[in-house]
Amino acid sequence: MDKLIVEGGHLLKGSVNISGSKNASLPILAAALLTDDPVRISRVPDVSDTNYMLQILSQLGASVERSSGTVRIDSPDGISSSASYEQVRKMRASICLLGPMMARMNRCTLPLPGGCVIGDRPVDLHVRAIQALGARVRVKGGNLVIEAPNGLVGATVDMRGDNGPTVLGTDNLMMAAVLARGTTVIESAAREPEVVDLANFLNKMGAHIEGAGSRTITIHGVERLHGCQHTVIPDRIEAGTFMVAGALISEGITINRVCQEHLTALADLLVECGHTVRFSEDGSSVFVAPGTSPKGGKITTSPYPGFPTDMQAQMTALFSVTPGISVVRDTIFPQRFMHCSELKRMGANIKMDNGTAIITGTDRLSGAPVMASDLRASAALVLAALAAEGTTEIHRLYHIDRGYEMLDDKLLGLGAYVRRVPDPKEPAAQAI
Repeated sequence: MDKLIVEGGHLLKGSVNISGSKNASLPILAAALLTDDPVRISRVPDVSDTNYMLQILSQLGASVERSSGTVRIDSPDGISSSASYEQVRKMRASICLLGPMMARMNRCTLPLPGGCVIGDRPVDLHVRAIQALGARVRVKGGNLVIEAPNGLVGATVDMRGDNGPTVLGTDNLMMAAVLARGTTVIESAAREPEVVDLANFLNKMGAHIEGAGSRTITIHGVERLHGCQHTVIPDRIEAGTFMVAGALISEGITINRVCQEHLTALADLLVECGHTVRFSEDGSSVFVAPGTSPKGGKITTSPYPGFPTDMQAQMTALFSVTPGISVVRDTIFPQRFMHCSELKRMGANIKMDNGTAIITGTDRLSGAPVMASDLRASAALVLAALAAEGTTEIHRLYHIDRGYEMLDDKLLGLGAYVRRVPDPKEPAAQAI
């Protein structure tokens, strides 16, 4: 296991290219199981989550080739309907195999998944959705055992959960419905760009999906899907993380390969807090610089197009050194504040109150040994370390590697003083 050593206080400058979206790639890779033709997917980020997904597909019997960010997947007849616990336990997003496996084989055995521990993220909605299409579901030996002997049949399904629509649940239901008999209508569907990207990929394969990006998605089942080529959308959370870095400690940086529409909520907040944000005419790049008189702000996370839960930790790091009082409330994952205790070790002034962080900005943070607890918390610690005085050691770096492609190399390219070294105090990561 590695740790990241960050020498703080060095202003970032220059430009950085954003990788393909991790959260879009995972269901798209899983959807390759829906056809026995080859599919080719470009801009797949080289992060541990996508690597685990490709390992699972190989274990199921698919042929996987990867070169320079492009993945070719061939899923011939005879692929397995049972996934391995050893792989699935490492990644919560492996649940998105449920939809394509059921659509392709009308049965699957899928171990209950693992992943970041950031609060209760149940699979109940995924189960309810596949049951609505006619499947029978039971839990046996820690596995979901799902069967639809007579095939899946279209239905109207409401995907709203206690904390809003579920993205992976919407993905799973779309993938299951594309080969089901009849028409499926998803009510309270997630509107995230990653859902739209999956729908676009499926339509290229010959699916008939309408309304992706709205609260109602209609899927008309087809008999067969075929191969296609597809390029994954830019990772809006990686882009947002670098935008926060630009506002936190830089001479101004340019972030390339972005989609302006996907970043509206964050861009508006940064401008409201006094920072400079300028998109190119076509919206594919953005320049961000710290404001001369920054001020605190208020965040309430909500489903897209609201402020993303995956960016609240990074903004908490920025607010930690922003004058005034800032408030961060997470309505999606109210327990997702484990980064706050580590930021406080660096001198941040943060008080917690029932899923809300109240941050009083301080003049400076100081380097300290800190421990990453999940993917986005680790990004927040890196940002804080860049602005802190002295040296910060960030342990459990495997959390960062789940979703940020070559983060340390990209920071080095911007002038940061960071280095990755082996961490003798930590055993090798077994499950993430």
